[in-house]
Amino acid sequence: MTDVGASQPLLGHPTPTTCRDPAYRHLWRKIFSWHVLKIVLLGQLLSLFLCGTSVTSQLLVDNYMVDTPVTQNFITYFLLSLVYTVWLAFRSGESGIVYILKNKWWKYLLLAIVDVEGNYCMVKAFQYTTLINVQLLDCVAIPALMVLSWFILRSIFKPIHYIAVVVCLLGVGTMVYADVLSGREDGKGSGMLIGDLLVILGACLYAISDLCQEYVVKMLSCVEFLAMLGLFGAFVSGTQLMALESAAVANIDWNWGVGLLFAGYASCLFGFYSAMTFAVLHSSATSVVLGLLTADIYTLFIGRFLFGYKFSGLYILSFVMIIVGFTLYSSVTTYISEFSPGRSHEETVNNDTEEVEAPLVSATPLQTMSGKLCTILMD
Repeated sequence: MTDVGASQPLLGHPTPTTCRDPAYRHLWRKIFSWHVLKIVLLGQLLSLFLCGTSVTSQLLVDNYMVDTPVTQNFITYFLLSLVYTVWLAFRSGESGIVYILKNKWWKYLLLAIVDVEGNYCMVKAFQYTTLINVQLLDCVAIPALMVLSWFILRSIFKPIHYIAVVVCLLGVGTMVYADVLSGREDGKGSGMLIGDLLVILGACLYAISDLCQEYVVKMLSCVEFLAMLGLFGAFVSGTQLMALESAAVANIDWNWGVGLLFAGYASCLFGFYSAMTFAVLHSSATSVVLGLLTADIYTLFIGRFLFGYKFSGLYILSFVMIIVGFTLYSSVTTYISEFSPGRSHEETVNNDTEEVEAPLVSATPLQTMSGKLCTILMD
């Protein structure tokens, strides 16, 4: 008799037929799979949401002289809390809001501080440094997130991942070069060093926030992450609003235009946070961040009509390079040894581009320590 179990492929490995295929055919099938296409489309949806926040903020400043980033973010966190915290309130047990607040409140408070201050540092940096520097130094978030993913989540990166990241960064370099040719490096602010440091700090805070988001949505739930981020984010940003922007908010000449732009900004950022949890759940935080590199190009394209920005063919080349790198990165699994929530054996076999359970390997002392640290912080 035939041993049925012996004929089944190992978890996280391709089937024997796939193994006999040439490597380029196997990669080709994965690149053009529905899973990768879904991730790419989600990444561009997120970029469009970010583009919406940039455009509405610019219109508030240019048309109504309103520069209140903390207030705008507070509205977003409040919306997240209003929707997802209420949703969580209907749950009971360990997934209910009472248990979470009792046992994990301080962890989510720290996460909210990191996320709120990351947003604040990025916005504040524009007062001191140039758009060129922000675009370049913002990419610090990518290697920082990869290092954190290896250290804490024990992700395993393959050569194709590094190649994909290089291609994406070359795309960013092409975009920056196009900005230089179009003269967008003009108008430097004072205190360039302060601005550059703020960008680097903001990028590192983003990396920490994205890492925590990946852990929570894959090990716990998307609703829990969004509910707690909204609840504590509203508290932190509300406190910062009263300290820094209360006078600016009082001086706003409110009208329908201002109200619609505030609503547009909050809606775009609300959609961004909501969709990002879904994207991270089905890929990885690093993959999603690579996809977000196209947000500046969408903003430049829309800014050509709204703000008179110059648009060069190099931006199209930059967009193509980023999409190619993003697709390559998403097509090959970064195995995560502890993450395989909600996946059946059949789903794992049929879709080897998703992050699945890795083969058993001996953990290094560093990996063991990082796993314990992650358990302490998030359990």
